[in-house]
Amino acid sequence: MSRSADVAEQAKAHGIGAAVPFMVTPGSEQVRATIERDGQMQSLSDINATVLANACGPCIGQWRRVGDPVGRPNTILTSYNRNFPARNDGEASTMNIIGSPEIVTALALAGRLSFNPMTDTLVGADGQEFMLEPPKPAPDVPQEDFDKGSSSYDDPPEDGSDIELTVAPDSERIQLLQPWQPWDGEDFVDMPVLLKAQGKTTTDSISPAGIWLRFRGHLDRFSDNMFMGAINAYTGDAGKGKNVVTGEEGVGFSRIARDYQAQGIKWVVIGDSNYGEGSSREHAALSPRLLGGAAVIVRSFARIHESNLKKQGLLAFTFPDPADYDRLQEDDRISLVGLKDMAPGKQVECRIQHADGTSETLMLNHSYAESQFDWFRLGSALNLFHQ
Repeated sequence: MSRSADVAEQAKAHGIGAAVPFMVTPGSEQVRATIERDGQMQSLSDINATVLANACGPCIGQWRRVGDPVGRPNTILTSYNRNFPARNDGEASTMNIIGSPEIVTALALAGRLSFNPMTDTLVGADGQEFMLEPPKPAPDVPQEDFDKGSSSYDDPPEDGSDIELTVAPDSERIQLLQPWQPWDGEDFVDMPVLLKAQGKTTTDSISPAGIWLRFRGHLDRFSDNMFMGAINAYTGDAGKGKNVVTGEEGVGFSRIARDYQAQGIKWVVIGDSNYGEGSSREHAALSPRLLGGAAVIVRSFARIHESNLKKQGLLAFTFPDPADYDRLQEDDRISLVGLKDMAPGKQVECRIQHADGTSETLMLNHSYAESQFDWFRLGSALNLFHQ
Protein backbone atom coordinates (compact mmCIF):
# COMPACT_ATOMS: atom_id res chain seq x y z
CA MET A 1 0.00 0.00 0.00
CA SER A 2 2.87 2.35 0.73
CA ARG A 3 4.47 1.74 -2.65
CA SER A 4 1.13 2.31 -4.38
CA ALA A 5 0.66 5.51 -2.38
CA ASP A 6 4.11 6.67 -3.51
CA VAL A 7 3.09 6.23 -7.16
CA ALA A 8 -0.19 8.01 -6.45
CA GLU A 9 1.62 10.99 -4.88
CA GLN A 10 3.81 11.32 -7.97
CA ALA A 11 0.71 11.46 -10.17
CA LYS A 12 -0.97 13.94 -7.85
CA ALA A 13 2.08 16.21 -8.04
CA HIS A 14 1.56 16.37 -11.80
CA GLY A 15 -2.17 16.96 -11.49
CA ILE A 16 -3.48 13.69 -12.90
CA GLY A 17 -5.57 10.82 -11.57
CA ALA A 18 -6.61 7.33 -12.57
CA ALA A 19 -7.71 7.06 -16.19
CA VAL A 20 -9.89 3.99 -15.56
CA PRO A 21 -12.00 2.80 -12.60
CA PHE A 22 -9.51 2.20 -9.78
CA MET A 23 -10.54 0.44 -6.60
CA VAL A 24 -8.85 -0.23 -3.28
CA THR A 25 -10.06 -3.17 -1.19
CA PRO A 26 -8.86 -3.27 2.42
CA GLY A 27 -8.73 -6.89 3.47
CA SER A 28 -9.82 -6.16 7.01
CA GLU A 29 -10.92 -3.37 9.34
CA GLN A 30 -7.41 -3.41 10.79
CA VAL A 31 -5.85 -2.72 7.38
CA ARG A 32 -8.43 -0.05 6.57
CA ALA A 33 -7.86 1.79 9.82
CA THR A 34 -4.09 1.56 9.47
CA ILE A 35 -3.88 2.94 5.93
CA GLU A 36 -6.31 5.69 6.89
CA ARG A 37 -4.14 6.63 9.87
CA ASP A 38 -0.85 6.44 7.95
CA GLY A 39 -2.09 8.32 4.88
CA GLN A 40 -1.99 5.73 2.11
CA MET A 41 -5.76 5.78 1.75
CA GLN A 42 -5.80 9.55 1.27
CA SER A 43 -3.02 9.38 -1.33
CA LEU A 44 -4.97 6.83 -3.35
CA SER A 45 -8.28 8.65 -2.91
CA ASP A 46 -6.63 11.81 -4.25
CA ILE A 47 -6.10 10.14 -7.64
CA ASN A 48 -9.77 9.09 -7.82
CA ALA A 49 -9.49 5.66 -6.25
CA THR A 50 -12.68 4.23 -4.75
CA VAL A 51 -12.15 2.56 -1.38
CA LEU A 52 -14.47 -0.42 -1.07
CA ALA A 53 -15.77 -2.21 2.01
CA ASN A 54 -13.53 -4.42 4.11
CA ALA A 55 -14.11 -7.65 2.24
CA CYS A 56 -12.86 -10.00 -0.44
CA GLY A 57 -14.61 -7.71 -2.92
CA PRO A 58 -13.80 -8.04 -6.63
CA CYS A 59 -11.22 -10.74 -5.87
CA ILE A 60 -14.08 -13.20 -5.40
CA GLY A 61 -16.65 -11.37 -7.51
CA GLN A 62 -18.23 -9.68 -4.51
CA TRP A 63 -18.98 -6.31 -6.10
CA ARG A 64 -21.21 -4.53 -8.58
CA ARG A 65 -19.13 -3.94 -11.67
CA VAL A 66 -19.76 -0.73 -13.59
CA GLY A 67 -20.41 -1.23 -17.31
CA ASP A 68 -21.53 -4.24 -19.31
CA PRO A 69 -18.71 -6.67 -20.08
CA VAL A 70 -21.03 -9.53 -21.06
CA GLY A 71 -19.51 -11.39 -23.99
CA ARG A 72 -17.06 -8.58 -24.72
CA PRO A 73 -13.31 -9.16 -24.43
CA ASN A 74 -12.00 -6.95 -21.63
CA THR A 75 -9.43 -6.92 -18.87
CA ILE A 76 -9.32 -6.54 -15.11
CA LEU A 77 -5.91 -5.87 -13.62
CA THR A 78 -5.56 -6.77 -9.95
CA SER A 79 -2.97 -7.27 -7.24
CA TYR A 80 -4.98 -10.19 -5.84
CA ASN A 81 -3.42 -13.62 -5.79
CA ARG A 82 -5.87 -15.56 -7.94
CA ASN A 83 -7.11 -15.13 -11.49
CA PHE A 84 -9.18 -18.20 -12.36
CA PRO A 85 -11.56 -17.75 -15.32
CA ALA A 86 -14.74 -15.83 -14.48
CA ARG A 87 -13.61 -15.37 -10.86
CA ASN A 88 -13.86 -11.58 -10.72
CA ASP A 89 -17.09 -10.91 -12.55
CA GLY A 90 -18.50 -14.25 -13.72
CA GLU A 91 -17.65 -13.51 -17.34
CA ALA A 92 -15.53 -15.93 -19.38
CA SER A 93 -14.69 -13.08 -21.76
CA THR A 94 -12.92 -11.14 -19.00
CA MET A 95 -9.16 -11.57 -18.82
CA ASN A 96 -7.73 -11.18 -15.32
CA ILE A 97 -4.09 -10.11 -15.14
CA ILE A 98 -2.17 -10.05 -11.87
CA GLY A 99 0.39 -7.37 -11.04
CA SER A 100 2.03 -5.86 -8.00
CA PRO A 101 0.10 -3.07 -6.24
CA GLU A 102 2.43 -0.39 -7.64
CA ILE A 103 2.16 -1.75 -11.20
CA VAL A 104 -1.63 -1.87 -10.94
CA THR A 105 -1.59 1.75 -9.76
CA ALA A 106 0.72 2.83 -12.59
CA LEU A 107 -1.42 1.16 -15.26
CA ALA A 108 -4.58 2.69 -13.77
CA LEU A 109 -2.96 6.09 -14.29
CA ALA A 110 -2.04 5.26 -17.89
CA GLY A 111 -5.30 3.55 -18.74
CA ARG A 112 -3.65 0.99 -21.02
CA LEU A 113 -2.05 -2.41 -20.58
CA SER A 114 0.84 -1.60 -22.89
CA PHE A 115 2.18 1.07 -20.52
CA ASN A 116 5.66 0.34 -19.17
CA PRO A 117 6.45 2.66 -16.26
CA MET A 118 10.17 1.97 -16.68
CA THR A 119 10.28 3.43 -20.21
CA ASP A 120 7.00 5.21 -21.03
CA THR A 121 5.79 8.66 -20.06
CA LEU A 122 2.55 10.13 -18.78
CA VAL A 123 1.21 13.58 -19.56
CA GLY A 124 0.66 15.93 -16.63
CA ALA A 125 -2.09 18.50 -16.23
CA ASP A 126 0.29 21.11 -17.65
CA GLY A 127 0.71 19.13 -20.86
CA GLN A 128 4.27 18.14 -20.05
CA GLU A 129 5.44 14.56 -20.24
CA PHE A 130 6.90 12.94 -17.15
CA MET A 131 8.05 9.52 -16.02
CA LEU A 132 7.13 7.77 -12.82
CA GLU A 133 9.99 7.06 -10.47
CA PRO A 134 10.23 3.60 -8.90
CA PRO A 135 8.49 3.84 -5.51
CA LYS A 136 10.62 4.19 -2.46
CA PRO A 137 11.18 1.02 -0.38
CA ALA A 138 8.46 0.52 2.19
CA PRO A 139 8.51 -1.42 5.47
CA ASP A 140 6.87 -4.83 5.47
CA VAL A 141 4.73 -3.78 8.43
CA PRO A 142 3.68 -0.35 9.73
CA GLN A 143 6.26 1.51 11.78
CA GLU A 144 3.56 1.84 14.43
CA ASP A 145 1.40 -1.07 15.50
CA PHE A 146 -1.60 -1.90 13.34
CA ASP A 147 -4.66 0.16 14.19
CA LYS A 148 -7.41 -2.19 15.33
CA GLY A 149 -10.12 0.12 14.02
CA SER A 150 -13.75 -0.23 15.07
CA SER A 151 -14.85 -3.46 16.67
CA SER A 152 -18.16 -4.93 15.53
CA TYR A 153 -18.20 -7.69 18.12
CA ASP A 154 -21.06 -7.96 20.59
CA ASP A 155 -20.98 -10.43 23.45
CA PRO A 156 -23.61 -13.15 23.00
CA PRO A 157 -26.20 -13.63 25.73
CA GLU A 158 -25.30 -16.10 28.47
CA ASP A 159 -28.36 -18.17 27.54
CA GLY A 160 -29.48 -17.93 23.93
CA SER A 161 -31.71 -20.99 23.97
CA ASP A 162 -34.92 -18.96 23.70
CA ILE A 163 -33.77 -16.86 20.73
CA GLU A 164 -35.55 -17.78 17.51
CA LEU A 165 -34.13 -16.85 14.11
CA THR A 166 -36.83 -16.10 11.57
CA VAL A 167 -36.12 -16.12 7.85
CA ALA A 168 -38.62 -15.30 5.11
CA PRO A 169 -39.73 -18.62 3.58
CA ASP A 170 -39.21 -17.29 0.04
CA SER A 171 -35.73 -15.90 0.70
CA GLU A 172 -33.02 -16.83 -1.81
CA ARG A 173 -30.36 -15.11 0.27
CA ILE A 174 -30.60 -16.82 3.65
CA GLN A 175 -31.42 -20.38 4.64
CA LEU A 176 -31.21 -21.87 8.12
CA LEU A 177 -29.15 -25.04 8.13
CA GLN A 178 -29.84 -28.20 10.06
CA PRO A 179 -27.09 -30.54 11.29
CA TRP A 180 -26.05 -33.20 8.77
CA GLN A 181 -27.39 -36.66 9.47
CA PRO A 182 -24.89 -39.06 11.07
CA TRP A 183 -23.51 -42.04 9.19
CA ASP A 184 -25.88 -45.02 9.38
CA GLY A 185 -23.04 -47.47 9.94
CA GLU A 186 -23.46 -49.18 6.56
CA ASP A 187 -20.99 -49.41 3.69
CA PHE A 188 -21.59 -47.23 0.64
CA VAL A 189 -22.45 -49.59 -2.20
CA ASP A 190 -23.36 -49.40 -5.87
CA MET A 191 -22.71 -45.65 -6.13
CA PRO A 192 -22.62 -43.95 -9.54
CA VAL A 193 -19.78 -41.62 -10.51
CA LEU A 194 -21.37 -38.18 -10.64
CA LEU A 195 -18.23 -36.57 -12.03
CA LYS A 196 -14.78 -37.66 -13.13
CA ALA A 197 -12.95 -34.34 -13.19
CA GLN A 198 -10.05 -33.88 -15.57
CA GLY A 199 -7.09 -31.60 -14.99
CA LYS A 200 -7.07 -28.50 -12.81
CA THR A 201 -10.11 -28.58 -10.55
CA THR A 202 -10.11 -25.59 -8.22
CA THR A 203 -12.63 -24.66 -5.58
CA ASP A 204 -13.86 -22.16 -8.17
CA SER A 205 -14.48 -25.09 -10.53
CA ILE A 206 -16.40 -26.93 -7.82
CA SER A 207 -18.26 -23.93 -6.40
CA PRO A 208 -18.03 -20.82 -8.63
CA ALA A 209 -18.21 -17.40 -7.01
CA GLY A 210 -18.94 -14.24 -9.03
CA ILE A 211 -22.66 -13.75 -9.57
CA TRP A 212 -23.42 -16.73 -7.33
CA LEU A 213 -22.22 -14.97 -4.20
CA ARG A 214 -25.58 -13.33 -3.60
CA PHE A 215 -26.85 -16.83 -2.74
CA ARG A 216 -23.99 -17.82 -0.47
CA GLY A 217 -26.20 -17.63 2.63
CA HIS A 218 -28.74 -19.99 1.02
CA LEU A 219 -26.89 -23.25 0.53
CA ASP A 220 -29.59 -25.01 -1.43
CA ARG A 221 -29.91 -22.20 -3.98
CA PHE A 222 -26.15 -21.68 -4.08
CA SER A 223 -25.58 -25.38 -4.78
CA ASP A 224 -27.20 -25.07 -8.20
CA ASN A 225 -23.70 -24.06 -9.32
CA MET A 226 -22.01 -27.26 -8.08
CA PHE A 227 -19.20 -28.43 -10.39
CA MET A 228 -20.22 -25.85 -12.98
CA GLY A 229 -16.57 -25.20 -13.83
CA ALA A 230 -15.30 -28.79 -13.56
CA ILE A 231 -14.18 -30.50 -16.78
CA ASN A 232 -15.86 -33.83 -17.49
CA ALA A 233 -13.06 -36.31 -18.26
CA TYR A 234 -15.36 -38.35 -20.51
CA THR A 235 -16.58 -35.53 -22.74
CA GLY A 236 -14.32 -32.52 -22.20
CA ASP A 237 -17.36 -30.41 -21.37
CA ALA A 238 -17.52 -28.11 -18.35
CA GLY A 239 -20.28 -28.49 -15.79
CA LYS A 240 -22.29 -31.23 -17.53
CA GLY A 241 -22.40 -35.00 -17.40
CA LYS A 242 -24.50 -38.11 -17.80
CA ASN A 243 -27.29 -39.25 -15.54
CA VAL A 244 -26.44 -42.95 -15.54
CA VAL A 245 -29.86 -43.87 -14.12
CA THR A 246 -31.92 -42.23 -16.87
CA GLY A 247 -29.25 -42.23 -19.60
CA GLU A 248 -29.75 -38.50 -20.19
CA GLU A 249 -26.55 -36.74 -21.27
CA GLY A 250 -25.40 -33.11 -21.18
CA VAL A 251 -27.11 -32.45 -17.84
CA GLY A 252 -25.81 -30.07 -15.20
CA PHE A 253 -24.05 -31.91 -12.37
CA SER A 254 -26.17 -30.31 -9.66
CA ARG A 255 -29.34 -31.43 -11.42
CA ILE A 256 -28.02 -35.00 -11.73
CA ALA A 257 -27.02 -35.01 -8.06
CA ARG A 258 -30.48 -33.83 -7.02
CA ASP A 259 -32.09 -36.59 -9.09
CA TYR A 260 -29.86 -39.24 -7.50
CA GLN A 261 -30.58 -37.82 -4.06
CA ALA A 262 -34.34 -37.90 -4.65
CA GLN A 263 -33.98 -41.63 -5.36
CA GLY A 264 -31.86 -42.23 -2.27
CA ILE A 265 -28.72 -42.87 -4.33
CA LYS A 266 -25.37 -41.80 -2.91
CA TRP A 267 -22.71 -40.73 -5.41
CA VAL A 268 -18.97 -40.35 -5.68
CA VAL A 269 -16.61 -37.89 -7.39
CA ILE A 270 -13.33 -38.88 -9.04
CA GLY A 271 -10.68 -36.15 -9.18
CA ASP A 272 -7.30 -35.45 -10.75
CA SER A 273 -4.12 -34.08 -9.12
CA ASN A 274 -4.22 -31.32 -6.48
CA TYR A 275 -8.00 -31.48 -6.48
CA GLY A 276 -9.60 -28.52 -4.70
CA GLU A 277 -6.72 -26.06 -5.04
CA GLY A 278 -7.34 -22.34 -4.74
CA SER A 279 -9.27 -20.44 -2.14
CA SER A 280 -10.41 -22.36 0.93
CA ARG A 281 -14.06 -22.09 -0.08
CA GLU A 282 -16.11 -24.16 2.32
CA HIS A 283 -19.07 -24.18 -0.07
CA ALA A 284 -17.00 -26.51 -2.28
CA ALA A 285 -17.45 -29.13 0.47
CA LEU A 286 -20.89 -28.01 1.70
CA SER A 287 -22.64 -28.35 -1.67
CA PRO A 288 -21.52 -31.95 -2.36
CA ARG A 289 -22.58 -32.86 1.18
CA LEU A 290 -25.98 -31.19 0.77
CA LEU A 291 -26.73 -32.90 -2.55
CA GLY A 292 -25.98 -36.43 -1.43
CA GLY A 293 -22.30 -37.01 -2.09
CA ALA A 294 -20.57 -39.73 -0.10
CA ALA A 295 -16.92 -39.69 -1.14
CA VAL A 296 -14.30 -37.94 -3.24
CA ILE A 297 -11.49 -40.11 -4.64
CA VAL A 298 -8.60 -38.33 -6.30
CA ARG A 299 -5.01 -38.59 -7.45
CA SER A 300 -4.09 -35.99 -4.83
CA PHE A 301 -5.78 -33.28 -2.76
CA ALA A 302 -5.10 -29.66 -2.02
CA ARG A 303 -4.67 -29.84 1.73
CA ILE A 304 -7.31 -27.34 2.89
CA HIS A 305 -10.05 -28.71 0.65
CA GLU A 306 -9.31 -32.24 1.82
CA SER A 307 -9.77 -31.05 5.40
CA ASN A 308 -13.01 -29.24 4.51
CA LEU A 309 -14.44 -32.40 2.96
CA LYS A 310 -13.63 -34.37 6.09
CA LYS A 311 -15.23 -31.75 8.32
CA GLN A 312 -18.49 -31.99 6.39
CA GLY A 313 -18.66 -35.75 6.83
CA LEU A 314 -17.57 -36.66 3.30
CA LEU A 315 -14.98 -39.38 2.78
CA ALA A 316 -11.73 -38.21 1.17
CA PHE A 317 -9.54 -40.89 -0.42
CA THR A 318 -6.55 -40.97 -2.77
CA PHE A 319 -5.38 -43.56 -5.31
CA PRO A 320 -2.17 -45.34 -4.25
CA ASP A 321 -1.16 -45.31 -7.92
CA PRO A 322 -2.14 -42.14 -9.84
CA ALA A 323 -2.73 -44.37 -12.90
CA ASP A 324 -5.72 -45.94 -11.08
CA TYR A 325 -7.61 -42.76 -12.00
CA ASP A 326 -7.74 -44.06 -15.58
CA ARG A 327 -9.52 -47.25 -14.54
CA LEU A 328 -12.78 -45.46 -13.64
CA GLN A 329 -15.37 -45.46 -16.42
CA GLU A 330 -18.49 -43.36 -16.87
CA ASP A 331 -21.04 -46.11 -16.13
CA ASP A 332 -19.14 -47.72 -13.26
CA ARG A 333 -20.70 -48.39 -9.89
CA ILE A 334 -18.49 -47.89 -6.84
CA SER A 335 -18.69 -49.63 -3.47
CA LEU A 336 -16.66 -48.62 -0.43
CA VAL A 337 -16.61 -51.52 2.00
CA GLY A 338 -15.28 -52.16 5.47
CA LEU A 339 -15.98 -48.61 6.62
CA LYS A 340 -16.68 -49.75 10.18
CA ASP A 341 -13.08 -50.87 10.42
CA MET A 342 -11.44 -47.69 9.13
CA ALA A 343 -8.30 -46.79 11.04
CA PRO A 344 -5.37 -44.42 10.62
CA GLY A 345 -3.00 -45.69 7.95
CA LYS A 346 -5.29 -48.57 6.97
CA GLN A 347 -6.41 -48.68 3.34
CA VAL A 348 -10.09 -48.80 2.41
CA GLU A 349 -11.42 -51.31 -0.11
CA CYS A 350 -13.03 -49.89 -3.24
CA ARG A 351 -14.91 -52.31 -5.51
CA ILE A 352 -15.58 -51.18 -9.07
CA GLN A 353 -18.38 -52.79 -11.06
CA HIS A 354 -18.06 -52.03 -14.77
CA ALA A 355 -21.06 -51.83 -17.08
CA ASP A 356 -19.78 -54.79 -19.13
CA GLY A 357 -20.11 -57.06 -16.09
CA THR A 358 -16.43 -57.13 -15.15
CA SER A 359 -15.19 -55.87 -11.81
CA GLU A 360 -11.98 -54.97 -10.05
CA THR A 361 -10.85 -53.88 -6.61
CA LEU A 362 -8.66 -50.97 -5.52
CA MET A 363 -7.26 -50.24 -2.10
CA LEU A 364 -7.53 -46.52 -1.34
CA ASN A 365 -5.33 -44.36 0.86
CA HIS A 366 -6.46 -41.67 3.27
CA SER A 367 -4.98 -39.23 5.76
CA TYR A 368 -7.55 -39.55 8.57
CA ALA A 369 -6.38 -39.23 12.15
CA GLU A 370 -8.35 -41.17 14.74
CA SER A 371 -10.22 -38.06 15.93
CA GLN A 372 -11.29 -37.22 12.36
CA PHE A 373 -13.23 -40.46 11.98
CA ASP A 374 -15.74 -38.99 14.45
CA TRP A 375 -16.47 -36.24 11.94
CA PHE A 376 -17.56 -38.90 9.45
CA ARG A 377 -19.44 -41.07 11.92
CA LEU A 378 -21.35 -38.16 13.48
CA GLY A 379 -22.06 -36.51 10.13
CA SER A 380 -19.73 -33.52 10.45
CA ALA A 381 -17.18 -31.90 12.71
CA LEU A 382 -19.83 -29.46 13.98
CA ASN A 383 -21.96 -32.39 15.12
CA LEU A 384 -19.38 -33.00 17.82
CA PHE A 385 -21.08 -30.11 19.60
CA HIS A 386 -24.59 -31.52 19.16
CA GLN A 387 -24.08 -34.84 20.93
